Amino acid sequence: MKRLMLFLALAMAALPAAQAADCPVLLDQKVTTLMDQQASLCQYQGKVVLVVNTASYCGFTPQYQGLEALYRRYQDRGLVVLGFPSNDFGEQEPGGDKDIAQFCQVNYGVSFPMFSKSTVVGPKAMPLYTRLATAGGSAPKWNFHKYLVDRRGEKVFSYATEVEPLDRRFVQHIERLLAAK
Repeated sequence: MKRLMLFLALAMAALPAAQAADCPVLLDQKVTTLMDQQASLCQYQGKVVLVVNTASYCGFTPQYQGLEALYRRYQDRGLVVLGFPSNDFGEQEPGGDKDIAQFCQVNYGVSFPMFSKSTVVGPKAMPLYTRLATAGGSAPKWNFHKYLVDRRGEKVFSYATEVEPLDRRFVQHIERLLAAK
């Protein structure tokens, strides 16, 4: 567990610092990592951002594997995957942040940034998800709903839970966004 915490802390520290003045409104927010560290989403400006609400005990949980594969394949080209565990749907994320971190690392080798368990729908939804739902035209209806955000942080595309991370059309959309400078 100590090794996992050290790994996650180092991974978060290695992320580039952002200039808040240039930060797109969508990303201009502070969040808490699974390791209880404050982080600014502004550090992801200029990247294609894939935001996913996750859960450890869901029939779609194996999508972690595809999300990790996408992250590893495209991170050098500017893709970042951001995971936001949520217990909003079927109470399928009952554990605490450290339990979630351990589950993700041990079972799926997750190395993309993961954040503290959050509310993603309803009146108590975190501001990021409220903005994503508005900009993408759809709020999550279940775990593993995906939002793709372009490099400028302006265009948001919403993908339902059933769209697998390695679905050919989804990957092509990511590649088009990555190619746009």
